[in-house]
Amino acid sequence: MATDASPKFQQRDLLPVPQPPDYHPVVAVSPAHDGLHFWQFMVAGSIAGTVEHMAMFPVDTIKTQMQALGTCPLRSASIRTALGGILKSEGVAGLYRGIGAMGLGAGPAHAVYFSVYESCKKKFSGGNPNNSAAHAISGVCATVASDAVFTPMDTVKQRLQLSESPYKGVLDCVKRVLKEEGFKAFYASYKTTVLMNAPYTAVHFATYEAAKLGLSGVSPDSASDESIIVHATAGAAAGALAALVTTPLDVVKTQLQCQGICGCDRFKSGSIGDVFRIIVKKDGYRGLMRGWMPRMLFHAPAAAICWSTYEAAKAFFQEHNSVNNSVTA
Repeated sequence: MATDASPKFQQRDLLPVPQPPDYHPVVAVSPAHDGLHFWQFMVAGSIAGTVEHMAMFPVDTIKTQMQALGTCPLRSASIRTALGGILKSEGVAGLYRGIGAMGLGAGPAHAVYFSVYESCKKKFSGGNPNNSAAHAISGVCATVASDAVFTPMDTVKQRLQLSESPYKGVLDCVKRVLKEEGFKAFYASYKTTVLMNAPYTAVHFATYEAAKLGLSGVSPDSASDESIIVHATAGAAAGALAALVTTPLDVVKTQLQCQGICGCDRFKSGSIGDVFRIIVKKDGYRGLMRGWMPRMLFHAPAAAICWSTYEAAKAFFQEHNSVNNSVTA
């Protein structure tokens, strides 16, 4: 039987298409969003989070000491008194106690935070970049994921930040907490942290995106490239507002993470409601706003630093991807 079909029975659309000798098909991997890949969002977020928290760490130490109740040495709600007490008892180094724990936790947590946020924003926005509801929901999803990563190191950080902390360092704190209180102590404040950070993040992201849009409209010249001034200003406004609104929950979180050490109260129940009632009973409703000023002073510049660093890192990766795409084209 003949095996070769005659030319008139061959289908033209099935004939092989001749290719030039140097033809090499390239399989392109499409970027996830904004022209970036998922891992690039993670790297940009990690850099932004680390820079933000390291730069503002002394202010965070003052806030933590102001929020700790009980017989802890610093009970005054005055920033000047708190700062003076730290400098007098421990010197400038006292402002940086626990920074190692922050360094270990901030990078991974913010990598998760921003990558989840960008992924959810793409999914929920429906192609509308001005969808505030999508920004808020994406922020909540991001904080639930990142808090699971960051809460243990945040607990270590706050225990080390307390004046006359009994721990020698990060490793000593981790070992002693595991031995004396068990692994669950690292997540004693997780529910409170999520309940605090969910509204914080919703307010923060919605305010940031709205402020960025408004500022770009006021300054059309920078609208095309979204200058660093726009990101920093929008970030500062978002951070300050979100910090003020969620201060009461931050006080509760500090209480749960620092309980039982340095003379701070220990709570029989990890209930948020019980901690609220004890704070109000001991210090009145003003006790729920302890540290609101350093909290705002922390989050306004911190958010400005974080967003401008994050957007700068994104711009770097976008340019990098553009160059690579032009080379492979």
